[in-house]
Amino acid sequence: MIPAMRRLIPLFLAFAATTLIAQPTRFNVNPVVPPNSFKTAVEKGTRTMDGRPGPRYWTQYASYHIKTAIDPATKTLTGQVRIRYENRSPDTLRTLHLDLYQNAHAPGAMRNEMAEMTGGVTIHSLTVDGREPLRRMDLGTRLVVAPIEPVRPGAHVQLDVGWSFRIPQAGAGERMGHDSGNVFFLAYWYPQMAVYDDILGWHPDPFLLNAEFYHGFADYELEVTMPGGWVVMGTGAYVNPEETLAPSVLERYQAALGSDTPVQVVGPADFGKATAADSAASLTWRFSSKNVRDVAFTATTHSVWESARTPVGGGYSQIHSFYRETAPYWRQAVRYGQHAISFLSRHTGIDYPWPHMTAVEAGNIIGGGMEFPMMTVIGDYNQRGALALQSVTAHEIAHMWIPMIVSTDERRHSWIDEGYTTYHTNFVNEDFRGASGLHRGTQAGYFTIAGSENEGEIMRRSDYHYSSHAFGIASYSKPAVLYKALHGVMGEERYREAYLDMMRTWAYKHMTPWDFFAHFSRHAGQDLSWFWRPWFFETGVLDQGVVAVGERGRNTTIRLREKGRNPMPYLLRLTFKDGSTRDFRIEASVVISAIDPNHEFEVRVPFRNVVKVEIDPDHYFPDVNRADNVFDYRTR
Repeated sequence: MIPAMRRLIPLFLAFAATTLIAQPTRFNVNPVVPPNSFKTAVEKGTRTMDGRPGPRYWTQYASYHIKTAIDPATKTLTGQVRIRYENRSPDTLRTLHLDLYQNAHAPGAMRNEMAEMTGGVTIHSLTVDGREPLRRMDLGTRLVVAPIEPVRPGAHVQLDVGWSFRIPQAGAGERMGHDSGNVFFLAYWYPQMAVYDDILGWHPDPFLLNAEFYHGFADYELEVTMPGGWVVMGTGAYVNPEETLAPSVLERYQAALGSDTPVQVVGPADFGKATAADSAASLTWRFSSKNVRDVAFTATTHSVWESARTPVGGGYSQIHSFYRETAPYWRQAVRYGQHAISFLSRHTGIDYPWPHMTAVEAGNIIGGGMEFPMMTVIGDYNQRGALALQSVTAHEIAHMWIPMIVSTDERRHSWIDEGYTTYHTNFVNEDFRGASGLHRGTQAGYFTIAGSENEGEIMRRSDYHYSSHAFGIASYSKPAVLYKALHGVMGEERYREAYLDMMRTWAYKHMTPWDFFAHFSRHAGQDLSWFWRPWFFETGVLDQGVVAVGERGRNTTIRLREKGRNPMPYLLRLTFKDGSTRDFRIEASVVISAIDPNHEFEVRVPFRNVVKVEIDPDHYFPDVNRADNVFDYRTR
């Protein structure tokens, strides 16, 4: 037996650059055990323990026909929606749950941040299959309806709802609203079926203004009626441009559909007269979409509208930007969108599936950005500059893949979609700017509270972090850092295979953390509990270091120190006197029992003339102190 403080590990080296070293010692990290609800789903055959949907996996589906109108003078939206809800589950549904997000703005509503009081949603009419329901219960942002007849497996039900609400200026946590009397952006705005899934049944969590959404997939027919002069764009294919656009604007719009460079569809000279009717009349704009999680729309009278196409797979998608003249950095917004859509279609292995992607500037609604299928609302970015606008545009567009295609529960686990979107944004930015290593900036963000009492666990539910800073680190930067770390844990090729398989496997399905954990463990060929448990369920840190390097006979010994409590492999690069290098790795399982502070161990390599040893030279891992990651004889 080798004493714990002086463990000597021989390195048996082959000619390959990367070598598996020694035999693994014992694991002392508890396994990641899914909750009982997930285990029950596995027993029922809807999930599996290897990260794939089960043979009996199902999702509910709906179709919406929404007719809505805005009175710009009173800032009031009225609407009528017909919902056809399909029960594809094996369960009989005795209640139906709808989300009324605007009730977060009603007096007395539960919320975890301040909000403008607008009175919330007024329901004017509600029927189920043409009849009044047995009863209805208004539970904050959730409306529960008991139909006269339960909805049995394989059946469908029709709900008709009439509603209205006063539009807050910066509502739903600054994700929708109105700006300066000339821009509306509508989201979180219509009665929407809550998710009924194979894990929880009806998803129970209310909207508290912070954590975002968990939606099912549906088809939408959207009709928006506005006074003449208001230009509208929304989720879905734009069905009736000939009926709504002025002839000169229509001509430019059609030219943009075939243009690789931005066309100004609406310019300042068109404001107030860009539509096919004057201000005394009204127009109805129509949009149609399939298999999306949500719909949003904008209406504007004083926004420049620019548009161009971008290649996607064997075809094209249209990129639109709507911005006011007071936001000059937005003149490049179409170019930012073109690049992000085409790049991410290649990077994710899934071509952008929809006819357009539209970015809307509304600086008095939002400072950053917010995503919806085919639509994003973003601040003016006058104070932060062009690169910041390019980055936030890439970020919101990246959401079109997660959670809009690979669906996740953002209400509980925002780290999956926000973390992956942050991770994706780094790759977009590197490609756009011709830079490299941008993930190191994300690591720096995580380091601001890493390991401190201010840090919260990634797996803490999104609405229950102790501070907005803790929420941001646990949802954005830290998971993005760990997705990058998986490159180093698994190796680039194996990670890439696992990532692309995740995207394909969970496209248009609901992926949970337990599916995610199991999926990557399967592709890694090992139980990665040693990675998931400390990094996602705890708040320890990584702190690897080189203590000493010396020759012993024909070998070189390297003494290493593991000062943090979170394990990672040791990725070592050895530099020799002649300038040549070799890369080696010590698997995390070798040192996982040595994560007590200041634990040291030695490795032996059958080489001499080593002048430099560096840990993780490519910065895969979030080491909180890299000052001791390099031992170089030449500088001593």
